[in-house]
Amino acid sequence: MAPPGQDRIERRLAGILAAGMERREFVSLMAAAVAWPLAARAQQPAMPVVGYLSSGSPESDAFRVAAFRQGLNETGYVEGRNAAIEYRWAENHFDRLSALASDLASRQVTVLVTGGGTQTAVAGKAASTTIPIVFVIGADPVKFRLVASLSRPGGNVTGVSSLANILVTKQFELLHETVPKAALIGFLVNPTNPNAKPDTSEAQAAAEALGLKLLVVKADIESDLETAFATLVQQRAGVLVVHADPLSFSRREQLVALAARHAIPAIYWSREFAVVGGLMSYGSNIADAHRQAGVYTGRILKGEKPADLPVQQSTKVELVINLKTAKTLGLTFPISLPGRADEVIE
Repeated sequence: MAPPGQDRIERRLAGILAAGMERREFVSLMAAAVAWPLAARAQQPAMPVVGYLSSGSPESDAFRVAAFRQGLNETGYVEGRNAAIEYRWAENHFDRLSALASDLASRQVTVLVTGGGTQTAVAGKAASTTIPIVFVIGADPVKFRLVASLSRPGGNVTGVSSLANILVTKQFELLHETVPKAALIGFLVNPTNPNAKPDTSEAQAAAEALGLKLLVVKADIESDLETAFATLVQQRAGVLVVHADPLSFSRREQLVALAARHAIPAIYWSREFAVVGGLMSYGSNIADAHRQAGVYTGRILKGEKPADLPVQQSTKVELVINLKTAKTLGLTFPISLPGRADEVIE
């Protein structure tokens, strides 16, 4: 469709051609006809650019990005049509986060979205005090000084907080219910995770409440995972709880394979572990949290301010069990457990 006003110029040209014309008038009208669409395009607003920072990789975070785009779509924004997204991936090298966040900030993105844990959100906030920032974390954002309060974030930061790091006790209970004879329970944790210390204390309390001994094994890089499982086997841990962490999530297939190889029943913090063969998972719906972040990003693109958007608390928690894996391990879930599960993988 021609820009408004161009049809008027074209009708004028046709009239002149029919009646005869001066060369000068023809040249002037031709120049106007060419310049009009250029001027119309120049008046169109620039496409907003969303910066997306993650501690993971395009492969490990594919479902998170899909959920984020869904949230954007719900507010009327479609990537490549009326919004652009600049992606930056730390590939589990957390020391890269600050530089990647600064790079996005230097490009003056319209909104900066941080996914993949508390460290990513902290790096994003440090990069800019003016660019609107939307985070997705599994911890208390007030505790880490990302916002002033949940209801009144203040500043340029808001986002979605899930329950990933406050479900440790329930994970212990579910695993003990499934394997009641296990006396020693392992807890795999990344010591560099900001939540490692408080969650390890919670794990210790949960184990004591169940009359179990706790074995803490640590891994902050991929190569530590093999060593951690060797320790679990050597110490004869009967079961394992995997702590919520970007590293464990990105290496979920490796973790599930190690648990299968050493025949250690394990519970994880995200459905995605059970999908790739993990015995069971109990935790927040990560995809739903990222969808909510997409909605908030769209609202900010439309003019709302982060300070006026309360931090959303993703309270959707799901229990997923994998019957095929249980059979491979020679386990039988308690009769009531499949009925309580949100999803049963057969």
